[in-house]
Amino acid sequence: MFSGIVEEAAKVKKVVKHPDGNVDLTVMPSVVGDLKIDQSVSHNGVCLTVVGLHDDGSYTVTAIQETLSRSNLGALKEGDAVNLERSMLMNGRLDGHIVQGHVDTTAECVDIEDLDGSRYFKFRYDVTPEQARKGYMTVEKGSVTVNGVSLTVCDSEADSFRVAIIPYTLEHTNFKDIKVGSRVNLEFDILGKYLAKLKEFE
Repeated sequence: MFSGIVEEAAKVKKVVKHPDGNVDLTVMPSVVGDLKIDQSVSHNGVCLTVVGLHDDGSYTVTAIQETLSRSNLGALKEGDAVNLERSMLMNGRLDGHIVQGHVDTTAECVDIEDLDGSRYFKFRYDVTPEQARKGYMTVEKGSVTVNGVSLTVCDSEADSFRVAIIPYTLEHTNFKDIKVGSRVNLEFDILGKYLAKLKEFE
């Protein structure tokens, strides 16, 4: 379980693609410490398990085909920045929102607007009526996770939405690397998914 409050944007040190289609990502964090084997860490919003710790301070996780098909992790290459968050402590404040680390789909950045030091990013995603009925949607002023960052939705449409990114978030996450045409990971609000499921029984 995560909160969507990114701890750092770390560099990908190494990418290894296996014959079975799985991918090992070795990441070099500068701030995120105290990692252990089997610990869960969010990478661009995707919950992955630490499978290797290295003497140089890096660690390795493995992304399987299901994960790669639903996220942008398969496009990562050496030197790319990836947003990291360790699993949430239950004895502190929930500064973001409840994030599972289970990415639902990807979206394309279709517009970026500068406004008084902040930036508005617009994202568009493919959605079918069946997916919408399952809660794969946004609502105005609701929560959404973009590349692991907990954000508030504005200008919510059937297949698009905008988010406002303050300078601090822009500087400390890989939002600074997002351009028009970039693909990002989306996790829709889990509360909306439960409400959508309950509606099936009405």
